[in-house]
Amino acid sequence: MIAPFPSSKTHLFKKAPTRRTILTGLAGASFLGLKNVRATSLSGSINPPSVVSQPAREWGAQAGPSFLPDPDVIFLDPSFRDLTYFAAPLRRVWDQGGWLEGPAWSTEGRFLVLSDVIRSRALRYTWETGEISDFRPDSYAANGNCFDFTGRLIVCEDFFRRVVRWEHDGSVKVLADRYNGQGLNSPNDVVPHPDGSVWFTDPGYGTNLAEGHPDAPGGPTNPDGKIRWNIGRELIGEIGGTKRQADHVFRIAPDGTLTAVLQEKDIRDPNGLCFSPDHKKLYVVSTPKGPGQSVGGDQAIHIYDVKDGTLSNGRIFSTMQLNGAQMNPDGIRVDVFGNLWCGASGPLGLCGVMVFNPAGKLIGRIRLPQGCSNLTFGGPKRDHLFMCAAGSLFTLQVGVQGFAPS
Repeated sequence: MIAPFPSSKTHLFKKAPTRRTILTGLAGASFLGLKNVRATSLSGSINPPSVVSQPAREWGAQAGPSFLPDPDVIFLDPSFRDLTYFAAPLRRVWDQGGWLEGPAWSTEGRFLVLSDVIRSRALRYTWETGEISDFRPDSYAANGNCFDFTGRLIVCEDFFRRVVRWEHDGSVKVLADRYNGQGLNSPNDVVPHPDGSVWFTDPGYGTNLAEGHPDAPGGPTNPDGKIRWNIGRELIGEIGGTKRQADHVFRIAPDGTLTAVLQEKDIRDPNGLCFSPDHKKLYVVSTPKGPGQSVGGDQAIHIYDVKDGTLSNGRIFSTMQLNGAQMNPDGIRVDVFGNLWCGASGPLGLCGVMVFNPAGKLIGRIRLPQGCSNLTFGGPKRDHLFMCAAGSLFTLQVGVQGFAPS
């Protein structure tokens, strides 16, 4: 990779600069580690406000003009520059949610679906207006969403502990709600496969008061029965599971057969998942212990080989260690080149999005003021990254397309 400008900073503006060369040069300085590039390049300049500055950057209408390149887009390897767009600011487009999850882009509808899990709302971000509105006023504590290869919406419902699909005629089909005679836990994230199958994770994060409902008395999340598990909502226990079982990653075959492709002994607390662009590999995130558990996951990203609907050769893709901190991975997506974009929680200044190349090398980061629970690529060209972070939705135009469908 050729350096973006000569090593001597006195040459930075030797030629008549254009807007692009100035911004590209400054972006290059950031991945070379020149933290005070503005101060050392231009007399009297200061560092722009960022997530970690004092005072911290502001968001929304009160933020004022954005500095470019965005100070919270961090280059750890020159290759990350090719995945970004130098003139794109990081934007917070909404901040009125409870706990946002499951962003999925509708190519036909040109809108983003996302879940407010704890408020049990399905939301819609409209591309043309940038407005957030109700997609479904009651989502049954929906979590993960995806659109399959025919454009049908598939939803993980924490409250009813099931996976459903919205058909083109408007009807709803239950794809999975039981395994081996027991109800599911709380399906978390879901992805389609071009063979017509659907893959999803089933940890127990929704088996609590906030996100779904606790277990019936005697279940792992309500062992002594003191929690009044069936109040506040209709149909608790009438639809879906009532007692937490072991963690699994499931595959729903085109004929509806449900198979556990990974069990708790293989990976604890499976959370986000996605396929590589050639569908020959599956990435699965392991996260901390859920309700009713004494031991949780290892907080790593695991990778498996995929063949004929089965998984093999499990190994660690990333330990999610960053600057001495154990980050907590969550939702993941890949771009068309196979780079993996991972939402992560952790200390302020480190949390946000971590970007890995296909070999598992961390090449870039996006700092956010809260941990990122999930993310996806959207927009008509699929070159905008949508990031759910606590109750806020952030966007960033990037220089690469997400691998479709979301």
